[in-house]
Amino acid sequence: MRYDRFQQEAIDYINQDLSVIVSAPTGAGKTAIAEHVIQSSLERGVGVIYTAPIKALSNQKFRDFQVGFADSIGILTGDVSLNPDAPVLIMTTEIFRNKILDEPDSLKRYSWVIFDEIHYLDNPERGTVWEESLMFLPKHMNLLGLSATIPNIKQVADWIESIHAKPIKIVIEEKRPVPLHFFFQCGNMVSDKIPQPRKFAYAKSNKLFSLVSYLENREGLPCIYFVFGRKRAEDLACELASRDFLNKEEKRIIIDMYRGLAQRFDLKGEKSAQNIYPLIERGIAYHHAGMLPTLKEAIERLFTSRLLKVIFTTETFALGINMPSRSVIFDDLRKYYGHYIRILKTRDFYQMAGRAGRRGLDEEGFVYCRVNPSRISPEEVKRVIYDKPEGVTSQFNTSYATILNLYQKYKDDLTRVYALSLHYFQSKKHQQKEALRLLEAKLTLLKEMGYIDSGGVTMKGEFAKSVYGYELILAELYDQGIFEQLDEFGLGVIAVSAVFEPRKNQHLLNISKNARRIRMFCEEMHEKIKSREMKHRIYPVSKVPYFHLALAMEYWMRGTEFSKILPFTDTDEGEVVRYFRMAIQILKEIKDNPISSFVLTERISESIRVINRDIVDAEKQLREG
Repeated sequence: MRYDRFQQEAIDYINQDLSVIVSAPTGAGKTAIAEHVIQSSLERGVGVIYTAPIKALSNQKFRDFQVGFADSIGILTGDVSLNPDAPVLIMTTEIFRNKILDEPDSLKRYSWVIFDEIHYLDNPERGTVWEESLMFLPKHMNLLGLSATIPNIKQVADWIESIHAKPIKIVIEEKRPVPLHFFFQCGNMVSDKIPQPRKFAYAKSNKLFSLVSYLENREGLPCIYFVFGRKRAEDLACELASRDFLNKEEKRIIIDMYRGLAQRFDLKGEKSAQNIYPLIERGIAYHHAGMLPTLKEAIERLFTSRLLKVIFTTETFALGINMPSRSVIFDDLRKYYGHYIRILKTRDFYQMAGRAGRRGLDEEGFVYCRVNPSRISPEEVKRVIYDKPEGVTSQFNTSYATILNLYQKYKDDLTRVYALSLHYFQSKKHQQKEALRLLEAKLTLLKEMGYIDSGGVTMKGEFAKSVYGYELILAELYDQGIFEQLDEFGLGVIAVSAVFEPRKNQHLLNISKNARRIRMFCEEMHEKIKSREMKHRIYPVSKVPYFHLALAMEYWMRGTEFSKILPFTDTDEGEVVRYFRMAIQILKEIKDNPISSFVLTERISESIRVINRDIVDAEKQLREG
């Protein structure tokens, strides 16, 4: 295989047994470097771990790598465990971090870890997992980091070098193999110049049909249309439904393909799969996190066939999933970041724009931005497209479970671990002081609440250190004997309520008498935890359980069809599946905890069995895929 300059440079370092971080644009070909690590490691008889930021990407990599490496590939994502003793093991970064802290001996056979999307270090919710994985990386493991373009890649490499005392080589590629050309729709006209507000002050509004016709006439299809809302994705797809992008033969092929996929993934009776069918037979689709995972996979497969000509999708479609197109459209250049709407970050823009232009198929990729001059200025448009991508900044916020695991090794000296963090490396003195105070406050609270005593980590602490993210609420319920009192249905309710996060304006509909009693215990316990955390100025406070899916879970566990549990919640069906799978992961963590009683583990096994069926069974989806 002939490699590009940056690929060959990275491979030369890898062949010298050196760790490498690669910064290159989306679509530049970073996966080829990972494949070289896998191939050369298998030839030498050593193991490789491949971490990805989301389960969907882990699943895709499992399927992709199976084509070239067959039975050498395994996957662990919490709700999926296939071929877990394989020499090449794909997992979410959370699973890898947990293994470093809980089961370090299980990593001895692996010589390399590949961090896909390593710039996820600055993800506000989960970046600390990447940081902890790099801080505590076993000394015998080399790393390959794959990143979108980030300007402070050298700083990140310098930090890793400083804590592991071994060289980290940097490989940077700024040029895309397929260059991008930018266009703007404003006043229902398309131009390659950034729109000026005066010219369009009284102009027509932008029309979807006009823009899609413009692309079609210039051979700009297939196209990925990025929107920042699930309902918006579906509404726009339906708006375009009067168009038909397929000839008679294409229509026959895509209908056969979709029917085959619906059969394979048990989608034939699903209302959502039936609703999207009239769009698919016209070469149109939508794709977002609220859809059933099996339906999303069916849509992805149709898109790779190039028979879907326009797909309306949210930004997760851009994250590592190999779905290039000829053109990309941005519905807006603003999105919701956490608590407010703001202009798109340049790095996020290029993560999505990078899907335009298929390497080996297109000489150029086309990016279209729909612009409303009353909502965004020319300067802001220019900043999104032409500014330097944002650098990676630490989101370090060590969990209680991590502290408990570290306490076993370092005792009260564990506060010195903070000096290993990227946060310490990047921060000013006052920021370092506050981060250290927060770590010490969490340690003090764990001692006050009986997770740590003079003998070390207590039984309650042992329980807490295995349930990352939900430590205190679940450990307090365990300590009070609540788990032992619950049947398999109550355990399912607690697990799904612990993980559930309501979307904006979501409401708790109905709740059973049994779930109401569990909710009362949980809310009372959470208030005690919250008051302790506030006393010590710990933030963010521990998550409160939300019971929005409690009734749906109870009906599901009693064997009700999936479509019939949906009226008991206003949660999208894909989210229901995702939270049920997360509940299974929590239950497995409790079941595998060595201090859980035989009675509890047996009851949890039954709980998992009745939840993990049909469309919720993630392993089934991978096996059938």
